[in-house]
Amino acid sequence: MLEFEEYKVKLNNLKPELEELYTSLGLEQAKREVEELEIKSSQPGFWDNPEESQKIVSRMGSLKGKVEAYNKMTELCDDLLTICEMAIEENDESMLEELESGYKELEDGIAEQKLRTLLTGEYDSHNALVSFHAGAGGTEAQDWCAMLYRMYTRWAERHGFTYKIMDYQDGDTAGIKSADILIEGENAYGFLKGENGVHRLVRISPFDASGRRQTSFSAVEVVPDIPDTSTDFEIKPDDYEMQVYRSSGAGGQHINKTSSAVRLIHKATGIVVACQTERSQLQNKENCLRMLRSKLVEIKEREHLEKISDIKGVQQKIEWGSQIRSYVFMPYTLAKDTRTGFENANINAVMDGDIDGFINAYLSALATGVWEGSKGGSM
Repeated sequence: MLEFEEYKVKLNNLKPELEELYTSLGLEQAKREVEELEIKSSQPGFWDNPEESQKIVSRMGSLKGKVEAYNKMTELCDDLLTICEMAIEENDESMLEELESGYKELEDGIAEQKLRTLLTGEYDSHNALVSFHAGAGGTEAQDWCAMLYRMYTRWAERHGFTYKIMDYQDGDTAGIKSADILIEGENAYGFLKGENGVHRLVRISPFDASGRRQTSFSAVEVVPDIPDTSTDFEIKPDDYEMQVYRSSGAGGQHINKTSSAVRLIHKATGIVVACQTERSQLQNKENCLRMLRSKLVEIKEREHLEKISDIKGVQQKIEWGSQIRSYVFMPYTLAKDTRTGFENANINAVMDGDIDGFINAYLSALATGVWEGSKGGSM
């Protein structure tokens, strides 16, 4: 029964962490806010302003989810301690498997909640607009771009987030040239903001008949989804050039019927956004303006500029020396972040969306102001 005694000690050691989390997550304040919002939602005429009402309902759901997640962890901890005591008292080892799986679930839950305490940025709670761009290298780079697209959509699914395809441009032979998706869920941008940058792949290319090792690059751009009501500026028609074209690729079921796809080019910065997945040109244009606004606001905040008009066109080079992370498939397997030094040798798991270790390492380093490992070297 030694295992149960050991788990009992470990569970008791986790209790102070849970108590600390209660304060760090601001749960007392969250409970008070829920009570205030429930009073508001019960007042006559609450739904007279549907847009504002929906925001309140959404905020209530988010706060309640945070409190319920914490309560679930404390209940699980108490249940596991009860299992330990029962097993020891009855000398019953049959509950060990349940105890082990429950303890892992508790550890994972605490780790995730600790990560949330690091998300204190102004836009961290927002949805995330994620763009993928293949670098030079033709089919190999476009295939790598599609692999990254799958990695992040799988990560979103693992965390219960939803994603919506905004634009999708197929590669010439395989993969994709570019894609834009909206990942929706609390703290989506906060979790993914550190994924912004160039990602490098080293492997034996399946498209090379000679079987040579090749290096490819693709860029991932992550910006917060910022509603137009939260900004103090407007994008005027004179600020951009609008192009329309027929939809193609993923989500383009109504292709070749109407020129409903829209591309906007911001004249001052050269920023290009596109959307083709809605059925109407107007809807696609609205989505484009939403993406353009978010990108401009993010650049303004990042560059500490006073006005949107101060933004100058900046082109990111998708090439050697600019990568934030390298993924090696051959001659060994390893994914390594060049900023934090965090690495994972299980490359298949990483490509299947297991990137929480990289996200955690980045946010932890960001919170402490200390970067470990290389700051841009290569492997």
